[in-house]
Amino acid sequence: MTSFKDLPLIQPLQEALVAQGYTEPTPIQLQAIPPLLEGKDVLGCAQTGTGKTAAFSLPVLQHLAQNSKGKGRAHIKALVLTPTRELAAQIGESLKSYGANLHSRHLVIFGGVNENPQIKELRRGIDILVATPGRLLDLAGRDFVDLSKVEFFILDEADRMLDMGFVHDVRRVMKMLPTERQNLLFSATMPPAITKLAATFLRSPVRVEVTPQSTTVERIEQTVMFVDRADKGKLLEWIVEEDKVERGIVFTRTKHGANRLVQQLTKANINAAAIHGNKSQAARNRALAGFKNGEIALLVATDIASRGIDIDGVSHVFNYDLPNEPESYVHRIGRTARAGKSGVAISFCDPTEIDYLRDIQKLIGMPVPQDLDHDYHHEPAMPKPGRRATPKPKQQQRPPRTGGRGGHGGGGRPSQARRGPAAASKGRRSSGSSKGRSGRSSSS
Repeated sequence: MTSFKDLPLIQPLQEALVAQGYTEPTPIQLQAIPPLLEGKDVLGCAQTGTGKTAAFSLPVLQHLAQNSKGKGRAHIKALVLTPTRELAAQIGESLKSYGANLHSRHLVIFGGVNENPQIKELRRGIDILVATPGRLLDLAGRDFVDLSKVEFFILDEADRMLDMGFVHDVRRVMKMLPTERQNLLFSATMPPAITKLAATFLRSPVRVEVTPQSTTVERIEQTVMFVDRADKGKLLEWIVEEDKVERGIVFTRTKHGANRLVQQLTKANINAAAIHGNKSQAARNRALAGFKNGEIALLVATDIASRGIDIDGVSHVFNYDLPNEPESYVHRIGRTARAGKSGVAISFCDPTEIDYLRDIQKLIGMPVPQDLDHDYHHEPAMPKPGRRATPKPKQQQRPPRTGGRGGHGGGGRPSQARRGPAAASKGRRSSGSSKGRSGRSSSS
């Protein structure tokens, strides 16, 4: 089976797929669509970017089309629960595209925007509701949402739901659903907590999994650079300029850190925008739109917001702050190398993040190649063999420059080949170097 034509999808869906330029299903679609069309529950382990939205959207749309009871006000027959506004919006866009030749109505609801248009659409009647937990429970608590006729329930990004503390909200939502329904749970990872949650509502599910849990994509060129925290911004500026990055995502650990970094990048004449939970929906939409159309070169995001970012053509992912949850590393770098393309993932490790790097390498089962040949290399940030360094909140002071960064090993140039202190403040290499950034890495 190599074509969507080989799947038992109705003609309106086949035509919509052709219009979108989709001819071959992804592995997750091949595995999930047939059992969903047969009415079975499915437990799926798949990361964002694997095509999982189509894997559940197409069966839902087909189910509604084949079981439509004609005229009258529509009732919510399918509920898609997602953790973030961005992901909800993108699922809504996919439903619109795939259902272009059908008569089903869908609505996306989330917080941070005026609720009145959402309430108006709910009163008119809809078939498919895509929602984040908070806004859904709010409107349902005021009797604007009736879930008593739901036939299809999809819990997407279940692991992120748990990470964000939504597990109790998810359970509250499920209590509003009828007992007889078809269920689907998708999660990028499958920790015990997710397995336990799945067991409470999935009935003899078909398990589908496209890649081993928490593995990194082979097409992504991964690198870690050891740097003092105070120099991370300057190192990022230099890489963006040298690699001519036109579309990259930068991950920070905090919202405040994301805002601070955007201010620094803007002063360096690099177009950047932040996306995180404290931003209004309008600001987040503007940032994503600018990123998609090329006006913004760097999107600075936190992990929570990142799950909704599914944009092709991202060439670089920067872990400005290493994640304290190693699974997040896999999710982050998965924003690049989409649709068969290659990508670059560069991580900055400061002395407080050594243990995070160790945990990441343990999870992915391989050392992240090291780039030691740059003007901001910081020896104290490197892991010491056999020693675990507990992260400390206090930053270590960087020793003053004394004419270069030679002598750090691991592929370094002679110290005279590096720029002096004044020029190095911009993070550039010497013009006499014949090396680019590629090819200067060594395995840890």
